[in-house]
Amino acid sequence: MSVFPPPVPTFVRVYCPGCEPDADPFAEILDTRWCDSHAPGRDGTDDGVVNSEAFLSGSSEAGGDANRAWCAIIHQPAREPRRKRPRRREA
Repeated sequence: MSVFPPPVPTFVRVYCPGCEPDADPFAEILDTRWCDSHAPGRDGTDDGVVNSEAFLSGSSEAGGDANRAWCAIIHQPAREPRRKRPRRREA
């Protein structure tokens, strides 16, 4: 039987800049999601090339491979110092 941890409360609030123009992003964490009536136009020259049906969340990390490489270097286990071998006496 699997045991799942309890859900973690989120501190992010979803808001539409058109519906709430006075929302303060310095006072709280805001996740911008435009409502249908305030959604920006999608008819620019390059917008036809991009698929805008997908919802991209701000919680995913872009380019995580570089971060994993740095973490592997920084957080690698400490090595024990090399012990010097005793010198051989020449006869």
